[in-house]
Amino acid sequence: MIGRWRDHLKEPKHSVLFVCVENAGRSQMAEAFAHKYGLKASSAGTVPAPKVNPTVVRTMQEEGIDISRNKPKMLTNEMIEEADLVVTMGCSVEAVCPRPVLAKMQKKLIDWNLEDPRGKSLGEVRKIRDEIKARVRALSDRHR
Repeated sequence: MIGRWRDHLKEPKHSVLFVCVENAGRSQMAEAFAHKYGLKASSAGTVPAPKVNPTVVRTMQEEGIDISRNKPKMLTNEMIEEADLVVTMGCSVEAVCPRPVLAKMQKKLIDWNLEDPRGKSLGEVRKIRDEIKARVRALSDRHR
């Protein structure tokens, strides 16, 4: 499914939007890895948490990436319209997104179906981080 976006992502103006409910874990990691690999990316949540998950911050620091100052952001229609690809993280976005927002995302949506790091041990969050890293790297490789 990602392959069909390869040509679109070759243009520097195109971007990826990573979406989860709280924008406190998976989508934050995905955005950070995307930037590391040279992709234009952003992230947001449908019900943003007050802060990024501290265990997620720690696991990203292990990768040499500091997201400690990141703030969870609210998903907006503008973000969806500007993105060429919307990647949901497997977090029932459908359950909390208004129907018009969902309709806009469907045309350019893929779901990675990743486990939520909230409440998980450091080791479990590392596994989630490593899976996100691999998927973002694959997306980036298709971009080149």
